[in-house]
Amino acid sequence: MATEATMVRQGPLTGIKVVEFAGIGPAPVCAMMLSDLGADVVRIDRPGTRYDRFTVEARGRRSVALDLKQAADAETALRLAMRADLLIEGFRPGVMERLGLGPDAVAARNPKLVYGRMTGWGQFGPYAAMAGHDINYIAITGALHAIGTAERPVPPLNLVGDMGGGALFLAFGLLAALRHAERTGEGQVVDCAMSDGTISLLGLIHGHLARGSWADRRGVNIIDGGAPFYNAYQCADGAWIAIAAIEPAFYAELRRRAGLDDTAFDAQMDADAWPDLQARLAVLFARRTRAEWCDLLEGSDACFAPVMSLREAAAHPHNVARGIFTEVDGVLQPSPVPVFSATPGAIQGGPVDAGVGAETVLAEWGVEPAK
Repeated sequence: MATEATMVRQGPLTGIKVVEFAGIGPAPVCAMMLSDLGADVVRIDRPGTRYDRFTVEARGRRSVALDLKQAADAETALRLAMRADLLIEGFRPGVMERLGLGPDAVAARNPKLVYGRMTGWGQFGPYAAMAGHDINYIAITGALHAIGTAERPVPPLNLVGDMGGGALFLAFGLLAALRHAERTGEGQVVDCAMSDGTISLLGLIHGHLARGSWADRRGVNIIDGGAPFYNAYQCADGAWIAIAAIEPAFYAELRRRAGLDDTAFDAQMDADAWPDLQARLAVLFARRTRAEWCDLLEGSDACFAPVMSLREAAAHPHNVARGIFTEVDGVLQPSPVPVFSATPGAIQGGPVDAGVGAETVLAEWGVEPAK
């Protein structure tokens, strides 16, 4: 991208200034979400970094290109942090300190700053210095063990650790700490570990495990593919549908609409009967196409939905009605969420290359570049 993004700041975070040290994974996704909701996010890039229009998570920012190993550029970064409300970095523990940009150095200039640190393992602990990716971070939490078939764990994309346990928890932590800073004038460090966030997301499951209503193995529980009434089934045309009729009323509705009159289906909560019932449902759902099942089950309380591919999802009537997809520079991508009644968010332009918009940023923020 060669030109400066057109900033259309609106949303509940309008007026909040964020310094983001460029990285990969959940940190830029968090920064994207903040930008979508109105925050002025300025990304500090390495000189020469290029972003194309397909880098969705880089949208909505201006950029200042700095070589942080150079003292003058590191000082300029500190001056930007002096003007910011939030800071986001996603390096391994110790990297920012070695650059002279760690929490203590920044707090000395801006004691109100909320300093967000995004890592896989956290700032301390036996694994803290190790490299890793989403599948590694969720492996030690129990989540990977619980997801997949009875035969093997299956990586759930990078949605559980990177995005759920990472980006979302970092945004949550930053805004909670910002609230504290606004009330007290006191900033703090938000140590966000993807492994920690993933464990937090498993709270409900741990409750069931302690109660004895969850077996600590895959493919035998109500919501992990073990139950016939909570599963995905292939249709006659090769497409898939999802069924989640857990509650008795919803299960009864599914039975009524799908013609499940056989008394074998009376044993909904008999886990010993689940393999047989699942096999029966597989045969049943394979008799019609996905469209035919949509005609029969959509609009009901049978807890049904068609399984859309990534490309199909954009055309699904519900997603169209919600306006949840938008196009920027010819690239289809998610719209800002959640939906606000009074202060809706907006995409503040597509990705820009390193340094694009720097002069405007420095002038608006009142920062004189260090020499």
